[in-house]
Amino acid sequence: MLKVGLGYDIHRLKRGRRFLLGGVELPFPKGEDGHSDGDVLAHAVSDALLGASGLGDIGELFPPSDSTWKDADSMALLRDVFARVKQSGWKIVNLDCVIICEKPKVLPYRDAIRKSLAEALEVSVDCIFLKGKTAERLGAVGKGKAVEVYVVCLIEK
Repeated sequence: MLKVGLGYDIHRLKRGRRFLLGGVELPFPKGEDGHSDGDVLAHAVSDALLGASGLGDIGELFPPSDSTWKDADSMALLRDVFARVKQSGWKIVNLDCVIICEKPKVLPYRDAIRKSLAEALEVSVDCIFLKGKTAERLGAVGKGKAVEVYVVCLIEK
C-alpha cells in the first residue's frame, strides 16, 4: 500500500532567533519565530508523514499551548514522529521539499540539510530532495518577514 502526505508550515522571521532548516543552522540575522525552535522544514516534514500515515498532526501531538514543547528541538520532534510512523508499519519512499524565502539562499546548504533529514528519518539521502524558491518579493515571504515550506512524502506498507 502506498500513501501520499502533504506538509505545510510558515513562520515569521524575527531577529535574535536561529534560522533552522531540517536541523541545520543557516547564518542569517533573523530566524523562525515559533513555540519550539521554529524549524519550519522539520515541522512540515512531520505533518507530511503524520498525514500520510493517518496518525494526526504536529499541533495535535505537540500543542503550542503545552509549555513542555517551549523551545523544543524540532528534529527531536521529527524523530518522535518518525518512530510512530515506523511503528505503524510504514516506510518512507521519498520526500520532496520546497522552501520559500527571499534570504538566505538555501542551495549552499542543500546537501547538509538532506543529510540531516536522512539521518533523522533513517533513509538514504537519495530519498530526500529539496529546493529553495523565492516569493518574487510578494507577500510576507517576499518581503523577508517569513519563511514557508511545502513537503510531499510517499510512504509504503
